[in-house]
Amino acid sequence: MPEFITRKSEDFSEWYTDVILKAELADYAPVKGCMVIRPYGYALWENIQRILDGYLKETGHVNAYFPLFIPWSFLEREKAHVQGFAPEVAVVTRAGDRELEEPLVVRPTSETIMYAMYAKWIRSYRDLPILINQWNNVVRWELRTRLFLRTTEFLWQEGHTAHATYEEAEAEALKILGIYKKFIEQDLAIPVIAGVKPESEKFAGAFRTYTVEAMMGDRKALQAGTSHNLGQNFAQAFDVKFQDRDGQWKYAWQTSWGVSTRLIGALVMVHGDDHGLFLPPRVAPIQVVIVPIWKTDEERQQVLVAAQSIAESLRNLQIRVHVDDRDYETVGYKFNDWELRGVPLRVELGPRDLARRQALVVPRGEAKTPVSMDALADHIQAELSRIQQMLFQRARAFMESNTFTLDDYAEFARRIETYGGFYRLRWCEQATCEQKIREETKATLRCLPLNAPNEPGPCVVCSAPSRYRYVVARAY
Repeated sequence: MPEFITRKSEDFSEWYTDVILKAELADYAPVKGCMVIRPYGYALWENIQRILDGYLKETGHVNAYFPLFIPWSFLEREKAHVQGFAPEVAVVTRAGDRELEEPLVVRPTSETIMYAMYAKWIRSYRDLPILINQWNNVVRWELRTRLFLRTTEFLWQEGHTAHATYEEAEAEALKILGIYKKFIEQDLAIPVIAGVKPESEKFAGAFRTYTVEAMMGDRKALQAGTSHNLGQNFAQAFDVKFQDRDGQWKYAWQTSWGVSTRLIGALVMVHGDDHGLFLPPRVAPIQVVIVPIWKTDEERQQVLVAAQSIAESLRNLQIRVHVDDRDYETVGYKFNDWELRGVPLRVELGPRDLARRQALVVPRGEAKTPVSMDALADHIQAELSRIQQMLFQRARAFMESNTFTLDDYAEFARRIETYGGFYRLRWCEQATCEQKIREETKATLRCLPLNAPNEPGPCVVCSAPSRYRYVVARAY
């Protein structure tokens, strides 16, 4: 284990930061609360973006771009929205040497600027639905920041749609939730619970908020993505209306939804270990690293030629591969370095391997396997698929073994303090009981899982009748 990484079991928070810095995913920026996403981290984000963007386009969504600056008056049009974001907004009041006539908000989210444009573009039911997504940056002036999880500026995608009916908007919000669940589980190998947020956890100005919640390695929850049915709140505030088939003017029904670079933080916390990152093959910037091994210049030439030939054959199969030909680092250092960076598969190639027409294939954290050159490409493809599934199954087993069903409040408070985890608790849906949980245990009601069974019984806090069990956890 590299000595410069804090053990995960000793200090999870310090371990998390060590991994991000040492694996060169990101670094602290000169501006407090901001981060620099380094090339390796940005390549990871590009893979996330590429895959998710494909899923969104498959369902008819298109990309656009809207301004970074939003007139302050726009934010004020929707009361709940401005109240929700006012503490976090950065405001520009000067341009050069003059005061602006109206302050400009640096976007914390784009509902207001986009819906002002939708009001111009929508006239008829024929103009609907509008299914626009954008990949951009946003600014929220956070008091406490942590790399990838909560920074003053971060990258994300935010989708904003407009529909003719409530039913269409509700179907859209749930469709996107399903896309997020599929992407996070299938491509990031992170199991999630999809559900609806309680009233207190809704997005500012939304009618209903859906979420996908993931369990991190320290058994805390992370809100991995949200999808909001906005109802007609913003349509009424921005006069987003259309003329229906009968010639009547009606307000549109809208949704918004997004995931951000905090997904990179989730990858670190779910799959990482004392040796560093462990990236799922589907999103890993480098899926296979080939480490040539030599002692003499003649051996160096031979193994490098063979390594490049293997790499080319793998690239033809759309496998992302890198040949580590550094001659100023030891072989042991290279092994540790690529393990730290989370590369799923390592291929070792030395003169003896060439003589035997084989290579040593090493899945991260597992034993070496000699594989013949003729079978190497097929073996690597199969191993990448196996590793992807293994990571998901391991993470799912961890979440399931740390999810508990309880009916005793005192036991819940004790266990979440000493152990963490997800708890299925009955709740009467009264704000006073929710507040008691929050204040006394620092836990929050994460969601009511979709299609949750009716489990009538006493509220865990006040014993009043309740219908469902909500997922409760401490969260990032």
